[in-house]
Amino acid sequence: MIQAIHRLIELDKKKEEIKRYFEELEAATKAVLAEQGMDSFFQDPSDGTVFQIVKPEGTFIKFKEVDYIRTRREGEKKGSLSLTKARDAGFDIE
Repeated sequence: MIQAIHRLIELDKKKEEIKRYFEELEAATKAVLAEQGMDSFFQDPSDGTVFQIVKPEGTFIKFKEVDYIRTRREGEKKGSLSLTKARDAGFDIE
């Protein structure tokens, strides 16, 4: 298997874990907002890093030039690539 394909497969397997991380990070940020309020500051005692809760000035949206779709993995209900289309392309799908 070529290295680029192997790397894409490995990164795809981490996608749900990373998604959960960002959901947890957003929930934690909202919890600090509820406790401390907008524009509040706090510091990490372990390294001195200072944080401030702010309202973003905007959200950066990145439009991809290329993406991928895939069949579902075990435990998933649906993938973005149909099993039929994958079979028609010559792949053996269980």
